[in-house]
Amino acid sequence: MIPEEPAGIGQGRRAALAVLASGAAVSIIYALFSSGFGRLRPDAAADAVPVRTPPEATLAVVSHDFWLTYLPAGLERSGGGAIEPKGAWARFGSGDRFVEAQVEPAADWASYRKRATVLDAHVTTVRGRPAVAGRHPSGGRLIVWLERAGEGAWIRVSESLSRELVAIAASVKGPVGD
Repeated sequence: MIPEEPAGIGQGRRAALAVLASGAAVSIIYALFSSGFGRLRPDAAADAVPVRTPPEATLAVVSHDFWLTYLPAGLERSGGGAIEPKGAWARFGSGDRFVEAQVEPAADWASYRKRATVLDAHVTTVRGRPAVAGRHPSGGRLIVWLERAGEGAWIRVSESLSRELVAIAASVKGPVGD
């Protein structure tokens, strides 16, 4: 025959075990975070690809819901306007250096991709969205992508700014979802 425990003693033991388990969990989590687990080693950080950060913040508005937060220094707006029914374009330039940006209606990526003429195209992404990059038929470099459902975008730069194309495209912002 098993003797009965006085009331309340079983709950006390369970509470003590719960406190011990919580303490053990906290200790393990603290040990993991303080150990440096998952951090890059200093020698591995040297092998990492550097991320280029623009030297200064620039706000170049293309439309009310599409703007660039980076443009190469020395460029000024030299053109732009609305595209019917719901789109816009802008040109920023100085001498033979220029950046053109356009946002326009696009049903889906497949149809928008067929509409865009990109020479020597290679598949890539812009901020996680499908894109193609290559040469523009009239000169310069071009990247085309589906900015959001129903809206396509492209950026064209002069050959002298071809190294800046990806940084400019990565700087695109909109009021929602970015």
